[in-house]
Amino acid sequence: MVDDKGLSDVSTDALENELRRRMRQLETLEQKRDRLLSQLRDVESEIEVLAGSTELGALQAKLRRRTRRRPFNEMSLEDALAKALTGRTMTVTQVAEAVLLAGYKTSAENFRTIVNQTLINSEKFKRVSRGRYTVSD
Repeated sequence: MVDDKGLSDVSTDALENELRRRMRQLETLEQKRDRLLSQLRDVESEIEVLAGSTELGALQAKLRRRTRRRPFNEMSLEDALAKALTGRTMTVTQVAEAVLLAGYKTSAENFRTIVNQTLINSEKFKRVSRGRYTVSD
């Protein structure tokens, strides 16, 4: 901070020159800031294209770090489905619920889809009608 005594020795012209110099410096810094903000927006756009969005990119990174443990079951899904379907015909949803009620553990968010694929791909099961299965003979 400059005291009043120090300013009294400075001419008005010198003060005006110093003020102009600082205003030019301020303009230069503001232009630099605007260029940097523009570059930042460009980088953010590139990130959004690659990751979907910056928030999504952060979420994906977080999910990659998280480990998911697979539950242990005494029998395979195929065997559990065969046990639930023995002597019966059920829809995919019904057999998926029956297997879960019997104690089969899963961490799958799309368990019904997994059950459906198992019923389609396994030779243990026979399709009776659309979406209805039983155990093969």
